[in-house]
Amino acid sequence: MRGWSFPLGRWWGMDIRIHTFFLLLLGVCMGYASMLGMPQWHGFMLWVLLFVAVAAREAGRAIAAAYHGLQIRSVLLLPIGGLMSFANADSVERSNELPMQIKMAAVGPLVSLSMALLCVLTIAGAAPSFNLLARPLITPAHMIRSFVWLNAFLGVLHLLPAYPLDAGRVLRSQFSRVQGRVQAARAAAGLGLMIGVIAILLGILLPNLWLATAGFFIFIGAQLEDQGAVFQSVVDTVHMRDIMLTDFSLLSPSDTLEDALAKAIHSLQDDFPVVRGQNVVGVVSRQVIADALRAEGNGYVQGIMQRSFHVAKPEDSLGATISRFSGRGMSLVPVTDGERVVGIVTLQHLMHSMTQFAEKRKRHAQAE
Repeated sequence: MRGWSFPLGRWWGMDIRIHTFFLLLLGVCMGYASMLGMPQWHGFMLWVLLFVAVAAREAGRAIAAAYHGLQIRSVLLLPIGGLMSFANADSVERSNELPMQIKMAAVGPLVSLSMALLCVLTIAGAAPSFNLLARPLITPAHMIRSFVWLNAFLGVLHLLPAYPLDAGRVLRSQFSRVQGRVQAARAAAGLGLMIGVIAILLGILLPNLWLATAGFFIFIGAQLEDQGAVFQSVVDTVHMRDIMLTDFSLLSPSDTLEDALAKAIHSLQDDFPVVRGQNVVGVVSRQVIADALRAEGNGYVQGIMQRSFHVAKPEDSLGATISRFSGRGMSLVPVTDGERVVGIVTLQHLMHSMTQFAEKRKRHAQAE
């Protein structure tokens, strides 16, 4: 999903992105207006109303997440809502818990339906004769009525038990308590795929552009969830001893920056564990070393090393280690046996190692 999106900037500590299909929907809205014999700017305004409805819904969810102590890293805006990613491992873990899923799932529909109700009450007070039930409900010819029904549609839509909709996330968490995370994700994805196909078919038969669009994104989101579940089932069976680098260089906190840079020149590593005796006390990258030398001259590694880091054990799964990378923005995870560093895992070598490891497994399977 992220690869098909564009950045809208960083707001309140969150990276906001908009999906390409949201932008393509702009063309659909403008074409819809032209088909009705209306200026294209009416279609543009209809698209803006949808954007505002989605943005308001996600703003409400972001406020609720902050209230519950969840740190949001980014929000990806889709025509049916948004996908949030969280900034640390604790937030990721808590966001997947069933009680938290239920709380967050209630916020999105509540915001959308509240906005729709507020508009209805405003219209009823200002123009009692205004017909909110005239067809079509969502049209570039009537912006006020369209805004009411866009919010109502978003609110009701997310009550469907289909991932990535709000109720679908709750259902996946409920399945996880019984079937395990991977099987739960696959079950929720299968239900989402079915609901997505039904929504697309109904949108075509009725016809209803918005229902078909929602079905399309439910289908795409469920398919990505299914692929993610398959990937998760693979990484959970790979352990650090299978892929960690065992030929690596270490630095000492008492090393000078010039000595550290000299070691870096003779190594393919970009990141180094910093070890005092047998204990890992930090990590540092060659780029940080070079930048510190340029800015401040020679010093010691202990002055620039990163002291906040995660370590892994040889028996830890790749999935657990990937969460450590994403949780703290780490580029290196030392692998320790007791207090001794026996290997390292870096983003630099991970893809290469996984490719070679997959080939090794394939050859073993063929041999058997």
